[in-house]
Amino acid sequence: MDRNVEAWMRAALAEADAAAAEGDVPVGAVLVDTEGTVVARGRNRREVDHDPTAHAEVEALRAAGRARGRWRLDDLTMVVTLEPCIMCAGALVHARLRGLVYGCRDPKAGAIDSLFVIGRDPRLNHRFGVQGGVLAELCAGRLQRFFRARRG
Repeated sequence: MDRNVEAWMRAALAEADAAAAEGDVPVGAVLVDTEGTVVARGRNRREVDHDPTAHAEVEALRAAGRARGRWRLDDLTMVVTLEPCIMCAGALVHARLRGLVYGCRDPKAGAIDSLFVIGRDPRLNHRFGVQGGVLAELCAGRLQRFFRARRG
């Protein structure tokens, strides 16, 4: 992966912070093209939009599709603060993404490394490169603080 991966993750962390400020789980995502330019951003909006599918990854994919005028996003890499769930991992496959970079693992719902290997499963029609653990402590810390505050 590119040497700018930490800078991209920091951009995703800014989206996670914005989600938390709106009362949503702090997960953020950016989509980066082969030149290293951020072309779309997303953050969790389930609470704001009352939409169970409004995960950061889906929001970023929707924004990129609108910006590009196409659904096939094969020149983009997703950078997201939390390992994608089953729904989001499937959406990444269907978008034909070039790659995925994620921050911390999700042992209860992660579908890239933790519970499943969507994105690298040879039975799927599309696969993509994966790099996990980028700024993992920062990503996990935001989630831990958010849920600690929620529990009181």
